[in-house]
Amino acid sequence: MSSRRVVVVDDHDMFRAGVRSEIGASVDIVGEGSDVDTAVKAIVGTEPDVVLLDVHLPGGGGTEVMKQVHQRHPDIKFLALSVSDAAEDVIGVIRAGARGYVTKNISGTELIDAINRVADGDAVFSPRLAGFVLDAFSGAIDIASVDEDLDRLSQREREVLRLIARGYAYKEVARELFISVKTVETHVSSVLRKLQLSNRHELTRWATDRRLV
Repeated sequence: MSSRRVVVVDDHDMFRAGVRSEIGASVDIVGEGSDVDTAVKAIVGTEPDVVLLDVHLPGGGGTEVMKQVHQRHPDIKFLALSVSDAAEDVIGVIRAGARGYVTKNISGTELIDAINRVADGDAVFSPRLAGFVLDAFSGAIDIASVDEDLDRLSQREREVLRLIARGYAYKEVARELFISVKTVETHVSSVLRKLQLSNRHELTRWATDRRLV
């Protein structure tokens, strides 16, 4: 079997370099993208077997990349690879056409296996994420009401919300998302204001009630 042709899309240069180093010997990385425009250009220009796609991208997010590519190349397969394992992110990209969703703590060997399976037409999910998808389509998660509240938040605010709700300290959130502690504080204040909550304990409860953590 010839190597799978893969495009890697993520807005962090360091992460793309890490993926290339981890799996480059087993797959053929034919292109990269760091935002919606560069991603669409790389994918349309190379027509890979699989696109490794981060959910949160400048210029409209991973769903916008899929939308634009599928208008021209409906057969190109997407595997979401993200730091986020929040229910609304998983369900959003699956609805948009991704064939799978794995989180960034996946090993190189597992990622290569996931790429091959998606290329062969299988759907691939990390175990916890498969539960979200089943719950969503069985009606156990009320996607409409979750979406309505979350639509008020920016993508970065959602990432901060998820980590704070898991008990991360501001410093840990800053390190995880490559932003400053001051920026984390600004995002938390904004999230509390938009969701009409008064402190991080209420925020954690809000996120837990909606199965976002």
